[in-house]
Amino acid sequence: MIVVKEFPNKQFNTKEELFKALTENKELLKAQKKLQTKFTDLTAHSFAINEKNEVLKSTEQDLSEVNTLRIKVVINTCNVFDSHRDVSINGSWNRTVKNTKNLLLLDSHKYEFDRIISDEVTPKVEEISWQELGYHYEGKTEALVFYCTLQRDRNPYMFDQYAKGRVKEHSGGLRYISVDLAINSEEKMNKEEKKIWDKYYKLIVNKNDVDDCGYFWAVTEQKILEGSAVVFGSNSITPTLTVEPVADTSASKDSGSALTTLNSVNKKRFINPNNF
Repeated sequence: MIVVKEFPNKQFNTKEELFKALTENKELLKAQKKLQTKFTDLTAHSFAINEKNEVLKSTEQDLSEVNTLRIKVVINTCNVFDSHRDVSINGSWNRTVKNTKNLLLLDSHKYEFDRIISDEVTPKVEEISWQELGYHYEGKTEALVFYCTLQRDRNPYMFDQYAKGRVKEHSGGLRYISVDLAINSEEKMNKEEKKIWDKYYKLIVNKNDVDDCGYFWAVTEQKILEGSAVVFGSNSITPTLTVEPVADTSASKDSGSALTTLNSVNKKRFINPNNF
């Protein structure tokens, strides 16, 4: 029996039955996907195997006395078949990165003040090799990357998790703008879906996973709402790339500010004796 997320209360005897149901309900399923906010899958994570299982390029310095960190984290990588059966396509992040302001880095997609890790976030789309991300796939991917500044007093626990190299996966809270159904079927009724399959299948790096499934959703445009540090992401190729300490200059700044204030006060207190 086959059970899929698109039809949680239904079982299918064959893939052909499943493909027929997907095709007949395609427009409804697409509308539902666009209305939903996608988060990390709570029951499974990406089928891809992390081959190094390490935080890449993270600093080896003792950060116990550091109060500010700059980090570079991967929120999503394109051309990966994830546990939602979705594949982000190259170019799908370009518009949202250009137009979205005031992004947050959160702890586990929790929209609560004590779960905010950073509100100093700059998103970018970057081309990164799979090897740099810790995988032996050939070529490169387009990655949605967050450059963030972390302050220890904002979220001490997650600050320490990054400082100790323990945050290894991320996830994007997002909404789909444009999505198409791809099905590996030669049936006449699946003609359009097979075209989508043939167009994007060659780009997918974890082909064994998508072959077993027989279909995927090709996401050609999406909107980022926030990025989160997670234990398991629906796409596991989302590591922390760099963790760098920032020198604390607050003491000198405070001294300079105090001196400026004192000088201002003294000037105001100066009495010209010639006025008497």
